[in-house]
Amino acid sequence: MSDSVEFKERLALAFLKLSARLPLWLSRGLGKLSGHIAYWSKGKNYAVTVENLTLCFPHLSAAERDQLARRSLIETAQMMMETGAVWLRDYDWVRSKILKVHNVELLRKGVEDERGLVLLAPHLGNWEVLGLYLSEVGEVTSLYEPPAMKTLEPVIRQSREKVGAKLVPTNRKGVVALMKTIKAGGFTAILPDQVPDASGGQFAPFYDVPALTMTLVNSLRLRSGCQVIAGYAERVQGGFEIHFLEADRGIDSDDEAEALAAMNRSVEKCVDQIPAQYQWEYKRFRKQPQGLPKRYKN
Repeated sequence: MSDSVEFKERLALAFLKLSARLPLWLSRGLGKLSGHIAYWSKGKNYAVTVENLTLCFPHLSAAERDQLARRSLIETAQMMMETGAVWLRDYDWVRSKILKVHNVELLRKGVEDERGLVLLAPHLGNWEVLGLYLSEVGEVTSLYEPPAMKTLEPVIRQSREKVGAKLVPTNRKGVVALMKTIKAGGFTAILPDQVPDASGGQFAPFYDVPALTMTLVNSLRLRSGCQVIAGYAERVQGGFEIHFLEADRGIDSDDEAEALAAMNRSVEKCVDQIPAQYQWEYKRFRKQPQGLPKRYKN
């Protein structure tokens, strides 16, 4: 590791530890300020956000998309600022910020079902809070990929395991372990809206735009007969509210294309509840079918 990289990683860790000491209202306030700066500077994140909103919400006017982009940049910055505390404080503090849980019986029923359960947890609200809460209801096994900043790896791993979750690597060995868990009636949570490697995905519509979509959830379902539901942790005044929703019925289809489209519709159903809290800054459409133009300038 070069000196400059090591310095950046130490600085990031110091910032994380400092932000973890702040009260939630202050960390969110700083996030709001950072989001406003990102909006007014009209940088890369703004450009990606507007492009995604233009693709997914063509019915909105340019002014409406611009305002939604502003709100999204603020919410994403708030998520980043509050996550230090979620990672580094004990779970009692996190739990005290979970103000309400909606439709928890849907989750409990799925966890108790012998067929196993996959929970779709899109990049919406604060998915780190959702991940911690899930371990209250059942023993969760989840895929885990170490961050690019190696200094943060033990922090993130310890955080995600502190309520009892089991992490397995994002490779063949980890997928085999995940499959074994589900076949035994176990429980996993998966981020369904990441761009997968070409070998692990197929194109399916997301808000009517082709998006390379992971096939892992469909493979787990076909091989185990497991149930699939969705969930997210909404950012609200003073903390979070957690929601659980039924997945789109088409997710049970034997036709892969229909099952993947249904999974994306399940994500849309969540996003439509709180669109400003979705991570629109992510280049969800950076890979496109051959012959279609690139979606982002950089």
